[in-house]
Amino acid sequence: MKYLLALLFSLTSLFAQEKITIGLGPYIQSQPYKDVDHIVLPSPVFFYDNSIFYVRWTRFGVYFLGEKSDDISWGFSLTAQPRTNGYSAKDSSHLNGMDEKKSSWEGGIAFSASFENSYIEMIYLRDLLNRYNSYIAKAEFGYSLEYDRLSIYPSLVAIYQDRDFLNYYYGVTQDESQKSLHNFYTPKSDLKYAAQTYISYKIDEKFSAFFNARVDLLSSEAKNSPLINQDYYYSGIASLIYTFDF
Repeated sequence: MKYLLALLFSLTSLFAQEKITIGLGPYIQSQPYKDVDHIVLPSPVFFYDNSIFYVRWTRFGVYFLGEKSDDISWGFSLTAQPRTNGYSAKDSSHLNGMDEKKSSWEGGIAFSASFENSYIEMIYLRDLLNRYNSYIAKAEFGYSLEYDRLSIYPSLVAIYQDRDFLNYYYGVTQDESQKSLHNFYTPKSDLKYAAQTYISYKIDEKFSAFFNARVDLLSSEAKNSPLINQDYYYSGIASLIYTFDF
């Protein structure tokens, strides 16, 4: 399940645009769990935003309040996206005895705004499939830089993870502790941080080369889990994209 959802890598912060962009490229995501292989998959790319409905990779939403102008745009939306965390006991010998932790879908409310070359987005999401049965909240601030054909979108991200979220993906229950080699562990709510950049190089009027690189720093509560052997994980994609104007 998690490998399928990894194809649904979520792009959450690009400026609204009345166009359709499609593409395909290799996506890679490392795993913080001990001896669990990286995810490497072909990933589809899709962007669309008509100020009513949007798709940003596979996160999608519907605006219910907002305003768009040449100088500033803002909007509230109902939104949903896949959650690609998770593991199976067979993924690594270090996970023997652990219960499977499944990927999920999240839904909630988002606020986004752009002004000149900067943008901000805040999202509150709850688990829709009752996997981790909790919520997360995210704030992201980014900036756009234009150099002829080259566009760069660096951003910083802060994510609040509820204790039930962290306990599901990084905790060890009493039953799991008895079946595995790991000590009982129950994390508390905590913050994690990430930095990323999107890079687009315009080849011609329709085609562009598109790259993403992101590093997520695990929260201290996640890092203290006996299942983890890294302080961070990284992800990225390289894609050729084609834009249809309408």
